[in-house]
Amino acid sequence: MNWERAGLEVIIFWMLTTPHEFAHAWVATKLGDDTPSLEGRVTLNPLAHVDWIGTVLLPAITSLMGAGFLGWGRAVNTNPLKLRWHREGLLMVAMAGPASNVVFALLLTALAVVVPATRELAGYAAYISIYLALFNLVPVPPLDGSKIWLVVPGLERVYDEVGRFGFIALILVFSGTGFGTWLSNAAFSITSSFVSFFR
Repeated sequence: MNWERAGLEVIIFWMLTTPHEFAHAWVATKLGDDTPSLEGRVTLNPLAHVDWIGTVLLPAITSLMGAGFLGWGRAVNTNPLKLRWHREGLLMVAMAGPASNVVFALLLTALAVVVPATRELAGYAAYISIYLALFNLVPVPPLDGSKIWLVVPGLERVYDEVGRFGFIALILVFSGTGFGTWLSNAAFSITSSFVSFFR
């Protein structure tokens, strides 16, 4: 158990969930839904987006266990009926989060290459940002990737049923299989390719 690494990962993860959730809120607002704005989510204040279990406790536990890295930020509420293009708009809102993490990973790897003093920390943060993007693309409710189910006619009921035990399923998969390790390796490979590009 590496307590120092777990603490660092939680801090970086929290900082990265902030632009992730902000991106959800900002895109929803741009598509006509004022719900995130009314709930104070169109902000880069980290305290507005923290879920103490999903952003702090569970990431720390899974990191200490060596079972990959499992976590999430406080979900941004959206009303599909207010969104332009409704369910397709909801999918756009969902994809904004992972997209923001890819953008941040690019910025962080550029910083790591240009400013050698930041190489280790910025590179590690870029890796976690890519990991967060990949994790959120997993099509299991309530993760962002699961919103693709709502766009396909006839799968709404399946989405609701799976959503009842989505968190439990994720915990079991990450703790009982090598999926978390696979995500970690994939994130490392992508981050390395970004570093090579900027070099």
